[in-house]
Amino acid sequence: MIAGHTYSVPHYQATIARGLTVQKFGLFLVWLTLASSSIVFAEPAPFDSLMIGLIVLLPLLGLTSFSGPILFLLLVFLVISASGLISSTFSGIMDVSTKHILISIYLSLSAVILAAFVRTDTERHIKIVMSGLLFASLIATFAGLAGYFGIIPGKQELFTQYGRARGLFKDPNVFGSFIVPALIYYLHGMATARARTSLLMFILAGFIAFGLLVSFSRGAWFNAAIAVMVYGYVQFIAAQTHRLRMKLVLIGVFGLCTALLGLVAIMQIESVADLLKQRATLTQSYDTGTEGRFGGQLRALGSLITHPLGIGALDFARLTNNEDVHNVYLSMFLNAGWLGGFAYLGLVLTTLAVGFRSALHSAPHQGMLIVLLASFAGMAAEGAIVDTDHWRHFYILLGLLWSMVLTRNTAPQAVSRL
Repeated sequence: MIAGHTYSVPHYQATIARGLTVQKFGLFLVWLTLASSSIVFAEPAPFDSLMIGLIVLLPLLGLTSFSGPILFLLLVFLVISASGLISSTFSGIMDVSTKHILISIYLSLSAVILAAFVRTDTERHIKIVMSGLLFASLIATFAGLAGYFGIIPGKQELFTQYGRARGLFKDPNVFGSFIVPALIYYLHGMATARARTSLLMFILAGFIAFGLLVSFSRGAWFNAAIAVMVYGYVQFIAAQTHRLRMKLVLIGVFGLCTALLGLVAIMQIESVADLLKQRATLTQSYDTGTEGRFGGQLRALGSLITHPLGIGALDFARLTNNEDVHNVYLSMFLNAGWLGGFAYLGLVLTTLAVGFRSALHSAPHQGMLIVLLASFAGMAAEGAIVDTDHWRHFYILLGLLWSMVLTRNTAPQAVSRL
């Protein structure tokens, strides 16, 4: 009896059952949110509506754990956001700049919520999140390949742009970058799983790599190259056995040979060969010259030096004939001033530093930590040539990497299996 109310055992059990049912619904909603993360034909995307719901719902369901480092992550995001709002007051298009920063705040909260969600029950929750992400990557890749090769009659233009696969995204560059973490995950599966599972992982990795190739995105290719190298290096150094190191070397040699053979084969398709030759160069016509990408970045550098409080989000494009900076670090200085720019740069570097330090030591879910670290490193590198500050998967990877670094209470046996 509590405050005049009597609770019978059946009533108490029913209350627990309802609570568990609601939590299961919350877990399903998390999976659905991540599974929809590749459907970005229009803004806002389905992912956005679902994620806003999770930001409100997960704390109410007790499915988040806000430790000190996660609150520090939130604080850094708040500093960047506040700096961005101040910078927006200097913009010639203040409403557009403010809207951009508000979207950044939402994306920042999504990273924090995902980190806090995985932190509550790492082994269970990271599987839910990765299952959704992998599902989204496979669906996006299938759509991209189906569009590129005209597998679905009448839908080719829906899944391609400028002759390049874009999957369920508006842009081939975002599509290519989005599926890189899936590629690293399957490569990790090849290295650590048993023979039969390794074969399946090889097939899935090849499928993702093919989709990445026909995105013809130089940024995504660069992202993937950095991610693969970081994964190989860290996993080799952190490997507990010589057998795993040898397997990594063999996978590297086998993967390189397979990629070269596949490239030779696909080059026999004239349309593919022509576009590949065009895209596989360090610079394009729109990169060079005073009005090109690099010239624009020099002008952006000059602007950030003379405007310590920034010029407002997206205002640089307005001032330079709708040409973006194509460098997220320069963009953040323009969007949020020196304080916001250094905070963003510091956050990326700190995330990489703590990720590397944690990945090199035996810890629960070390394999998954290395996968996320490599994927985030690729994204961070791509940011030097693309504006990635509103790419949803950047924030997803950031939040997940922080949650894995903070893992303390999961079983050591799971280290090499995730």
